[in-house]
Amino acid sequence: MGLTVEAKLENSLAGECIVCFAGEDWWYHHPHSKNHLLKRYAGRNKVLFVNSISMGLPSMSNPDFFLKIRRKLKSYTRWLRKVPEGLWVMTPVNLPFYGSRIGRWLNRILLVAQLRLAMLLLRISRPILWVAIPTAAEMAGRLGEKLLLYQVSDKYDANEDSALSAQVIRRYDRQLKEASDVVLYSGRKLFGEAKEPNRFFLEQAVDFEHFSNLQVECAQELNGIPHPILGYFGTMDYVMDTELMAEVARLRPGWHWVLLGLKSNLVRVTAPNIHFLGSKPYRDLPKYICQFDVCVLPWRESNTFTSYGSAIKVREYLATGRPVVMAPLYEYLQTPGLRFYRGTNEFIAQVEAALAEDPAMLSAQRQEVVKEGTWDQRASQLAALINFLLAGQRYKHPSQELHPLMEGH
Repeated sequence: MGLTVEAKLENSLAGECIVCFAGEDWWYHHPHSKNHLLKRYAGRNKVLFVNSISMGLPSMSNPDFFLKIRRKLKSYTRWLRKVPEGLWVMTPVNLPFYGSRIGRWLNRILLVAQLRLAMLLLRISRPILWVAIPTAAEMAGRLGEKLLLYQVSDKYDANEDSALSAQVIRRYDRQLKEASDVVLYSGRKLFGEAKEPNRFFLEQAVDFEHFSNLQVECAQELNGIPHPILGYFGTMDYVMDTELMAEVARLRPGWHWVLLGLKSNLVRVTAPNIHFLGSKPYRDLPKYICQFDVCVLPWRESNTFTSYGSAIKVREYLATGRPVVMAPLYEYLQTPGLRFYRGTNEFIAQVEAALAEDPAMLSAQRQEVVKEGTWDQRASQLAALINFLLAGQRYKHPSQELHPLMEGH
């Protein structure tokens, strides 16, 4: 049966209830794929975004242990509330002890009770259950869902931020893959290694208008920082190559690093030309990016978790039109307009080449790479897949991309 989006599928989603177990909290990060997509569905559907139930506590030796505890306790005080984007956000109380049978049993009782109460209050029934964290596997089949989507965004069993064993994570992962109507992979490397017959590639996207509009009043906070500026935004933790950053800062003291985002206590690098400016609201990012000369992604090349990453910020970097110098992530090796490095010397050489570019000539070319891959498009394409599944057609044919959608059998 030949299927095309235009002929067979509705490209919008309406009148549904969606419950999403996210892998992060709504409050503390720049938007992830789920944030971008769900706020687009919230206008015509009831959406409940469940903040991360975590994959267990980090080790007490982790420098961020108490930081993470404090942040989660702050989220607990909000429990359930509606956000300006039109959806509901909930932080259920749970016990981060997934490594023991008793802990899993207690969590199952706690989570099911709280979710059913929230669903009752919000008049949510027969939801589409969207799971994006393995430890939510216990919820499959317990919330009366009509459809189960499992989104695999990372190499979960290689996550160094949790003390939960890789064996337990892999068991949860298998459980969800077996129960799901479709497994959505956000990364090319993850998708390429997947075996499930119902797998699907949910490519990342970009808020193009937001990042391409740099004709704004630049943040005064940058006024005293000399150019050239190497800019980064996003969470900074164990994936950051702090040794490379320190070495480059020493060898090129005239280059100034501007880093925006939540900084882990694991990131311990200081230099007169490295500036950590803290987390900034998503809406204000263009006010800082307008002063960037080069966008950088100094992630550790050898880190397994990082190697599977599909960092949305790379698309956001390209949308700005600025040169991009980054670690060689598999996800982007075939993407035009990027400069990859391996080691400090190559990093310096690539930044020097980027600074020597004619920006007027190459900026538009970089933007063109991501211009058509917007979150509006991705939300429409995913809605088409969901409607297809709701119509009773369990997807069996592995697609290479979410677009063009389901043109096979």
